[in-house]
Amino acid sequence: MIEWYKKVVFENYANFKGRARRSEYWYFALASSLICFALIIIGLIIGGILGDALTGVFIGYGLFLLYGLATLLPGLAVTVRRMHDIGKSGWYYFVSFIPFIGGIWALILLCTEGNYGPNQYGSDPKNNVEEINEIGKVELQ
Repeated sequence: MIEWYKKVVFENYANFKGRARRSEYWYFALASSLICFALIIIGLIIGGILGDALTGVFIGYGLFLLYGLATLLPGLAVTVRRMHDIGKSGWYYFVSFIPFIGGIWALILLCTEGNYGPNQYGSDPKNNVEEINEIGKVELQ
């Protein structure tokens, strides 16, 4: 899980090109959720130590907002790459803003298995054979 998270945040911070596997997207989402909960709990613990619960709430939510701002771009990028994996444009992300139905449809799209083989957005991220075939290949000019 940590490797997928590091791949999204550090290697593909603002990479909107290519495709992302379901595991890449969902492990990033899981790790982000766990980090957010941990930051809020840390804020509440600090508030408990200081003896003021309201201060702890503000610290926790402040940490949560800072983390959210830091991971907004990689989260959007991995969602767009996930849409590319199922053959959809990244603009399909905006479907989630439609009240009631949009969130459900976006969830279904994010859970859908990606297209087999290459599509218009790149090669299949599950298929390592294409990468292996490229190793040692020399282009003649």
